[in-house]
Amino acid sequence: MNLTKIIVSTFLLLLVLQACNSSSKKADDAASNYVSFVQNDSLNKLEVFIDNKYFTSYLYADSTLRKPVLFPINTASGKRITRGYPIAPNKGERIDHPHHYGLWFNHGIVNDIDFWNSDAVPWKPNMRYGRINHVKFLKIEDGEKGILEVEKEWRSDINELILIEQTRYIFSGDAKTRTITHISSLTAPEVDVFFEDSKEGMFAMRVRRELEIASDKPAVLYGNDEKTAEKAVVDNKNVSGHYRNSNGLEGYPAVWGKRAKWMQLAGKIDNDSISICMFDHPSNLNHPPHWMARDYGLYGINPLGSNVYTNGKEQFNYTLKKGETVKFTHQVVIINGVNPKTQLIDSLYNNFAANLD
Repeated sequence: MNLTKIIVSTFLLLLVLQACNSSSKKADDAASNYVSFVQNDSLNKLEVFIDNKYFTSYLYADSTLRKPVLFPINTASGKRITRGYPIAPNKGERIDHPHHYGLWFNHGIVNDIDFWNSDAVPWKPNMRYGRINHVKFLKIEDGEKGILEVEKEWRSDINELILIEQTRYIFSGDAKTRTITHISSLTAPEVDVFFEDSKEGMFAMRVRRELEIASDKPAVLYGNDEKTAEKAVVDNKNVSGHYRNSNGLEGYPAVWGKRAKWMQLAGKIDNDSISICMFDHPSNLNHPPHWMARDYGLYGINPLGSNVYTNGKEQFNYTLKKGETVKFTHQVVIINGVNPKTQLIDSLYNNFAANLD
């Protein structure tokens, strides 16, 4: 082989190696934030992983659930942010409101049926409680953004079909963040559906004890011996939560019921700074919504309630006509390791608002 052929062959080999290295780097980059799903029908759950690290599970049926939920939910550093009770109680956490678990989507009064307070043991014997049933998976797609699409049915206490829900969950993350985009379309298949103005709704989560707001009100906590404490106590050890909204209001009860396009709940878990930012899309009904942000760890967006939050000055009832569909779009961004400044949260919100998946 002459010198020219050797040079050409060497050059071509270098090009091939460079292309291989580039492809390998792209594959590594793609894998660095890869979302994957593991379905476990025997346990009625679909697990979500980012870079093979557990993020959350879509729970869709068991004896406790009255609605499908995401539970538990972890940060990128592996810290659980949701309360365990009543599904998996943890020592020292509140045991109130057994219908608060994970991240969920429902409403207080729909055609005279209470979906919010629905529980395995009804709170009020004379109240009608509904149930939201998982019907089927429409899409399960791994990737840089993991996509889960499901169909659900909102049914009354006598199994009347009130609403068909189709929800798209989009999961993503990196070394410091985890993001859930939640897009729900509600259709009235058989009759007009009346959403009564209620303080109890609609897209909400219940956070763990450390992310609650310090309070001087006694609370019944899950005991050290894994049994309920006999009496309520005041115990703010490790409680560190703090609310802030897009209008500059901070603290509880200042933010409760107020309108805002986003809210932040910040605190610490084992000295790791945790920030949970929740966003309401400007296309949603009654935007910007009221916020069901409580000191005891209930953290939610309520576009279908105004009366209680405004002391009767406003009222928002909504009728979805038979055959029509209404869509709600929300997002949760969980950041650990740093308490983000307002400018960063505004930027994240603006990106969400401008890019509707």
